[in-house]
Amino acid sequence: MDGYTREELNEALTAIESIIHKCEAAQRKFPQGTSYHTLLKRRLKAMYLSRALLLRELAGEGGREK
Repeated sequence: MDGYTREELNEALTAIESIIHKCEAAQRKFPQGTSYHTLLKRRLKAMYLSRALLLRELAGEGGREK
């Protein structure tokens, strides 16, 4: 993730983790099969992926081919 400092990545990770927490809490309030539950499920999947990519970048792996 060229162009971002470690501090910016850590701030983004904090924000992503906050979004995950809020979406998980909200999802429990809606019955499975409702449109809002499905929306939150998809949003959580994207947030988990975002968190994994940020953690990989912060660990120094970056995922870039050499």
